[in-house]
Amino acid sequence: MAGFCVERGADPAACAEPILDGTHRDLLDALELARRWSAAGGAGDELPEADEKIIDDALMARLGGEAHEALRLALAWCSVEQWQPPALAVLCRSTEVRRRHTSALLSACRDLAALEQHDLKCLAYALAILDDEPLVVLHRPTRTGFEVRIGGIGDNFQLHTLLAHVLVGGGHVPGTAPSAESVRLAMDPEPAQGRTGAVTTGTFELLAPDGERIWNEGLPDDIPVVAGQRLLVLDEPMYPRSWNADRFFPMLPGTAELTRALSADEVQTWFTYTCWTS
Repeated sequence: MAGFCVERGADPAACAEPILDGTHRDLLDALELARRWSAAGGAGDELPEADEKIIDDALMARLGGEAHEALRLALAWCSVEQWQPPALAVLCRSTEVRRRHTSALLSACRDLAALEQHDLKCLAYALAILDDEPLVVLHRPTRTGFEVRIGGIGDNFQLHTLLAHVLVGGGHVPGTAPSAESVRLAMDPEPAQGRTGAVTTGTFELLAPDGERIWNEGLPDDIPVVAGQRLLVLDEPMYPRSWNADRFFPMLPGTAELTRALSADEVQTWFTYTCWTS
């Protein structure tokens, strides 16, 4: 109910604590069920599906402990995904909420998702959003570099679009800039209603300093931290690719601001942290 109220205009910061505390509690309880289930079973014993039909006397006996505690763990295991919509309602509407609550939740969310019994992708992505994050960007073909500050970006499709807008659209590196509609969809505070049909064509290959690909389907949080800063290398695209320009979180506008161009000496120094040292 609180999540619905936020979706209808209630203050997300005022509603965040009970929503995200409940989310955190059920994430931890679901992980505890998995731990007890595995401890009581043999090798290769699969975890139960997340459905309340599994809750029976045999399950309760296997979990051990007090009956009310075992029931709480079982209910959390079966219902934890229901926390995603209200959690997204507050996380996607308030930078303050994300800064205050995400560090405690992200690890538990990822640990539970790794068990592959719950679909928590949206929650994990929202908890990993970077806000006011400095990013060093090296453009390998031109051996130039830039400092860019990003925030509110839901996935690397959106990051890719905004980097192309800032760097190509700003005349700093060659290439084809994204369309005005693609940029609007990535940045506009007003959410897009329905599918727009706008398509973005990839401008770069996003690479980690070691040359590994940073996938568009991934997150800005995937970009490695090197010498205290996230370091991203842009190269020519390996093959043409395009995608629908709608952002992953409709209620969350992304930002990317070019802070400054790096000097030639700074660029050379940053390239020493990559596999393209010369």
